[in-house]
Amino acid sequence: MINVLIADDHSMVREGLKQLLELDGDIKVLGEAGNGETCLRLIDSLQPDVVLLDINMPEMNGLEVLERLRSKGSKQKVLILTIHNEVEYLMKAIEIGVSGYLLKDSESSVLKRAIYAVNNGENFIDATMTPLLKEQRYLKELQKEARSKEKLLSTREIEVLCALAEGLYNKEIASKLQISEKTVKNHVSNIFKKIGVSDRTQAAVYAIRHKFVDIK
Repeated sequence: MINVLIADDHSMVREGLKQLLELDGDIKVLGEAGNGETCLRLIDSLQPDVVLLDINMPEMNGLEVLERLRSKGSKQKVLILTIHNEVEYLMKAIEIGVSGYLLKDSESSVLKRAIYAVNNGENFIDATMTPLLKEQRYLKELQKEARSKEKLLSTREIEVLCALAEGLYNKEIASKLQISEKTVKNHVSNIFKKIGVSDRTQAAVYAIRHKFVDIK
């Protein structure tokens, strides 16, 4: 038997979920909360195995509830059930320490499977969110790589890289930065080596992709 607490600010949603989850007899709904404060109190008193948690709630939203639980070391499994399909919400929930993230338009069989999974210590992410999550993690890796390489570039090299991205030639860069053209060539060569590119176009793309310059 899996003991569940439902936290959602719509009473009809809570009642519908309760009836659905208790249909097969292997899940028991210990209590219901209509806001974040009540949710926290019921978790302390009822000690459910799994908390089914909405994000949009008064007094304290679901992510704030999750953050409060994790900050005090609570081990309850938390499955967020929400309408929010934006990857930012998912990433934030993962950073805080959510066990699962499911959209409200999911099939009832998927909801139950998610509850079983998080109760067993597994993570469960809505299948429609997985590609977005992978893309977001890829972007974060790019940003991390950019920050690492940025530290390798000197201030002057960053200035030269930005000038390259603006489409300036070496002579123009030399004039703009008030250095010799030979010095510009040396900087360009060093930049290519440090950021792993072989020509000016690739360097410009790198500068734009990693936000050294803005596209107007």
